[in-house]
Amino acid sequence: MVVLAVVLIMGLLLAQPIKGLVTEPQATESTSSAMPMFTMEDVSAMSKQGMNPTLADEITKLEGQLAGSQGEDRIAILEQIAQKWDDLAKYAPQGFVYEEMAKTSPKFEYWLQAGDAYRKAYTNLQDTVLARELNRLAMDSYQQAVDLDGSSLAAKTGLGATIVTGTNNPMAGIAILREVVASDPKNLEANKTLGLFSMQSRQFDRAIERFLTVIEIKPDAESYFYLATSYENIGLKNEAIAAFQKSKEMAADPTLSQFIERRIEELSK
Repeated sequence: MVVLAVVLIMGLLLAQPIKGLVTEPQATESTSSAMPMFTMEDVSAMSKQGMNPTLADEITKLEGQLAGSQGEDRIAILEQIAQKWDDLAKYAPQGFVYEEMAKTSPKFEYWLQAGDAYRKAYTNLQDTVLARELNRLAMDSYQQAVDLDGSSLAAKTGLGATIVTGTNNPMAGIAILREVVASDPKNLEANKTLGLFSMQSRQFDRAIERFLTVIEIKPDAESYFYLATSYENIGLKNEAIAAFQKSKEMAADPTLSQFIERRIEELSK
């Protein structure tokens, strides 16, 4: 099911071009002063809807222990809650938990984990109020992480990605991502992120370059799928078929394999 989501993400990428990516950059939007639209309690309640009642109760009991807790005791409870949400692959509430940990004990790793969780949460959402707010929270978290450790390429990659998707100045985010790649040409996440944004702006030749680097570093079904789609969009059918075939061989999801088989059949006509 995780790999199948690649197909859905692909549809969202090509259907929603990045605002301003190929136009004159504007000033980056400020987010630090924005009031939060959702609280940890709000998102926790939303995320528990439809959950197994036993699992939901376990989280609720842990959340109840937060009242009056301080310092390391509070961090320990929050870590348990974060792990529960991680086990359920529910990243929006997990992001709020990591942010609360960072506010309790302002460490770099907590802000980075908050940014990563928020980013995972909004990536698969449609353009909704919640998705935009999670993007803003991710950006703020990554900025906090960069402020604490300006040498972290992981934090810079996250910050660059969130600026692209969450502001009217995407080129500022692209510039940060390019700085990461200039510092570390084989940086997996930065190359993959730049590749996805190249696809979203329909610069498929650039996307191909990025994903060729990605599969050299760490080949997987997802990256081969993006590479194949990029080849297909510039008319390189043979290359697209070969990349789709590699994606199919590596995919663990039979639904994705069936989807790829149909793409290969259509390209082979």
